[in-house]
Amino acid sequence: MGERCCAVLRLLVLQAAWALAGGQVRYSVPEEAKAGTVVGRLAQDLGLEAGEAEARRLRLVAQGRRASVEVSGASGALLVSSRLDREELCGKSAPCALRLEVLLERPLRVFHVQLEVTDINDNAPIFPAARKNLSIAELSVPGSRFPLEGASDADIGANAQLSYTLSTSEHFTIEEENSNSRIKSLYLIITKVLDRETIPVHRLVLTATDGGRPSLTGTMELVISVLDVNDNAPQFNQSVYNVVLPENATEGTLVERVNATDSDTGIYSEIIYEIDSIVPSSIADLFSIDANTGDIRLTGALDFETVTLYELHIKGADKGTPPLSGHCKVVLEVLDVNDNAPEVWVTSLSVPVPEDASVGTVVALLSVSDRDSGANGRVRCWVWPAAPFGLEATFAGSYSLVLREALDRERVSEYEVEVRAEDGGAPALGARRGLRVPVSDVNDNAPLFAQAVYTVLARENNAAGAELARLWARDPDEAGNGRVSYSVWEGAAGGVGAAAGSGWRAASSYVSVDAESGRVWALQPLDYEELQVLQFEVRAVDAGEPPLCGNATVQLFVLDENDNAPALLPPAGSAPEAGAVAAEAASSSSSSFVGPVSGSGTLWAWAAWGAPAGQVVAKIRAVDADSGYNAWLRYELWEPRAKGPFRVGLYSGEVSTARPLDEADGARHTLLIVVRDHGEPARSATATLSVSLLEANEAALAAGSSLASSGSGSRSAVGVDVGGAAASAATNVWLVVAICAVSSLFLLALVLYGASRWAPRAAVLSGPGPTTLVCASEVGSWSYSQRHSRSLCVADGAAKSDLMVFSPNFPPPPPGAAPKDTQPEPSALLHTVSATALLISLPLRRLVRLLLIVCRPLGSSCS
Repeated sequence: MGERCCAVLRLLVLQAAWALAGGQVRYSVPEEAKAGTVVGRLAQDLGLEAGEAEARRLRLVAQGRRASVEVSGASGALLVSSRLDREELCGKSAPCALRLEVLLERPLRVFHVQLEVTDINDNAPIFPAARKNLSIAELSVPGSRFPLEGASDADIGANAQLSYTLSTSEHFTIEEENSNSRIKSLYLIITKVLDRETIPVHRLVLTATDGGRPSLTGTMELVISVLDVNDNAPQFNQSVYNVVLPENATEGTLVERVNATDSDTGIYSEIIYEIDSIVPSSIADLFSIDANTGDIRLTGALDFETVTLYELHIKGADKGTPPLSGHCKVVLEVLDVNDNAPEVWVTSLSVPVPEDASVGTVVALLSVSDRDSGANGRVRCWVWPAAPFGLEATFAGSYSLVLREALDRERVSEYEVEVRAEDGGAPALGARRGLRVPVSDVNDNAPLFAQAVYTVLARENNAAGAELARLWARDPDEAGNGRVSYSVWEGAAGGVGAAAGSGWRAASSYVSVDAESGRVWALQPLDYEELQVLQFEVRAVDAGEPPLCGNATVQLFVLDENDNAPALLPPAGSAPEAGAVAAEAASSSSSSFVGPVSGSGTLWAWAAWGAPAGQVVAKIRAVDADSGYNAWLRYELWEPRAKGPFRVGLYSGEVSTARPLDEADGARHTLLIVVRDHGEPARSATATLSVSLLEANEAALAAGSSLASSGSGSRSAVGVDVGGAAASAATNVWLVVAICAVSSLFLLALVLYGASRWAPRAAVLSGPGPTTLVCASEVGSWSYSQRHSRSLCVADGAAKSDLMVFSPNFPPPPPGAAPKDTQPEPSALLHTVSATALLISLPLRRLVRLLLIVCRPLGSSCS
C-alpha cells in the first residue's frame, strides 16, 4: 500500500514537472545518422523507472509518414530506425523539427516529443544546366552587367552559403550582389572592351563553392558569343522593382509595369520585353509579360507556404540586328493572409516639422493592436517609405514615428508616410495608416541666378530709363525667406572699355536695377564712342534671417549706331578745321604734285601732260568715329558728273587718271569728292580737289623752285612720313652726299654739252632757296624736301592711320596765272649760262630721266 502511494506521488510530481516544462521533450540528431543511433533516453527523460517503459508499453504513435525513429522497448531509448534525410523531410525549412507523439499506458498518457534533424554538408551545389550560352554585344562597355542564374544547394545555413569564382579571363569577372530582396544575385561583369574580330567566342567555367567543411563545388560552362550590334542598349528606369502582393491575388493581377528607353531612333528604339530565360520554368509559368507595354501579370496562383519571394529577371531588347538588351529585376514578396487585420491609431501628431529638425525628433505617437491572440495577435510595424522617417517601439503596442534623416523642404515639402502593421498569422493580415507630414521652411538657400554671367546687348543713344535686361534669381525657400531684392553691387568692377581719357566711372552711374523685379534700367544714354563694354555685378538678397545673397555678373555690350559722319583728316602740322582734307600724292613715271591751295577745305595737285591711265594723282583720307560697317567708307566722284580724265578709287580714295592726259583736257580741273559710310542711313562728307596739268619738265622745275619759297610754311600742307627714311639717311649720309655730288656734276656736264650742241632755249632748273634733290622711286619721280617730310597719324595709333603724305617744297602758283607760265628767278648755281642756252630739248630730258633711273636705288636714302 505504501509503495502504491509513493508511485502515485511520483506520478503527480512528474506530471507537475511535465506541465511546468511545457509537456514536450526536445532532441536533435544529425541527418544521415546510422540506424541504431541513440537519439535520447526517452523513458528516463519522461521520469519512468527502469522496466516501467516496457511494462506500460511506451511506444510512438504513427502520424501518417515514416518518422525514421523508434522507441526501444527494453531500454526506453529513442533510436534511429532508418535513414534520416533532412532535405527529404523538411526541404529548405529551418529548423527541421519532427513532432512525435509518445503513448504510455496504465494510465493512458500522451507525450509530445520534438526531434530536430540538423543539417550536414551532404549536397554539392548544382547549376540548372551544365552549359550556359550567352550572346553579348561587341559594343558593350566595361562595367556592363549580365544576370546569371546561380547554383542551388539543398543544404541550409552555412552549408548552403555559396561563393562563385570564374576561370581566368581579362574580359569578364563575376560579382555577387545582396539586395534587400534577401536573395543573392549573380552578375557577369565586363572588365575590358570586347573585340569580336579578335575573340569571337569566350569559353569560361563558373564554379560554385558552398560553405561546408569540407566544401563541395559545382561547375557550369559559360559560352559567350560576341555579337556585332547597334550602339545603344535599352535602359530600364529602375534596376530593381520591389512589388508586394497578397497571397490571394487573383489571376490577371497586374504585378508591375516595367519601362525601358532606348536613345536610338527608328526600329532600334522599339523595345520588346520578355522574361529572361535564366528564370526557372516553375516560376516563369506563374507570370506573363506584355511584349509591347511591359505589363507583368499573374497567370497562376501564389502560395505563401511554397514560395514567399519571387525574383523575375526581365529583358528588354530593341529591334536592332543584332538586338541590344537591358535587364532589370522584379522582386515580388508574397504576403500571407489571416482573418483579422491589425488596427493602427495615431494618438499624437506634431506637424509641421521644421526642415532643420535634428535626427531623432519625434513626429507622432502610434498605438497598434490586433483583436486576435497568440501568433495572429503579434503585430510588427514599419513605415513606408523607409526614409526619412522610422518607427521606434516604446513599449508593447506603442511606437514613435521619429526622424531618421535630415529634411529638405525645397526637395520635398510634404511627406505622405504610411505606417504598416502586419500580424503573425498564417497567412498574415496587415493594416495601413497614412500620415501627412508637412515640412516648414527655414532660410537655408541663397538666391541663385539662372546664369553666372549675363550678356546684354544695347544700342547706343538709348533713352534714359530704357529697360536693358531683366534678371531673375531663384530662391527655393518660401515666404520672406524666398523674397528676393536686387541691387547693383558697388564692390565689383565698374565700366570696362571706356574711351581713353574718359576716366573710371562706377557702374551705378550708368545703370540701375529695380529692387523687386530685377529689371536693369539705363540711367543715361549710352555712347559707343565713350563706352563699349560695361561689366558690373548684381546682388540678390533674400529677406530671411540672417539674409543670404547671390551674385551674377552682367556684361553690357554697347552696339554702335551710325551717329557720326565721316571726318576728313586735317593737313599734317595744322590745327584741325571743319572740312579739312588729307591727301597723299603717289609717285609715277611722270612728275606730279599734290598740296593745299588757298583755303583749308581745298586740296590741289599737279600732274604732267601725257600721264598714263591709272597714275595716282592724290589720295583722299577720312575717318569715321563709328565702328564696323558704319565706319566702312567709300569714295565717289560727285563732280564733274560727266566722264572726265580722273576717277576715284571706291574704297581707297585714290584719285587717278582715267585715261592718258593730253592738252585737250584743259589746264586745271576741280573735283568734288563725296565720302560716305555704309551706315543706315548713310552719312557723308565732301572734299574739293584742284588738279593742275603741266609739262613734265615744268612740273619738276616748279617743284624744285618751290623748295626755297615753301620754307616752314610747307609744314602746314600735307606731310611726308620720314621715320624709316631719316634713319636710313642717317646711317648712309656720307655715301648719299658723295653719290649726289657726282650725280650733280654729271648732270651739269650734260646740260652744258646739250646747250652748246643743240638749239638752246631758256629754262630754269631751280629757283631761289635750297637745292632740291631729285630721286627716282619704283612708282615714278618725286621732288621733295627731306627737312619738311612728316607722317600722318590718327590719334592714339588707331588702325585707320595708314596714309603717308608727302609735303611739297614749292608754293602754290599765284592766282590768275597758269602753272606753266610761272618761271622762278635764275639760280646762282647756273649764273654763267644764259637763259636761252639752258632750254633742254627732249633728247636731253631723256638722258636726265636715265640718270634718275640710275639713282633709283638711292630713293630710300634720299628721303
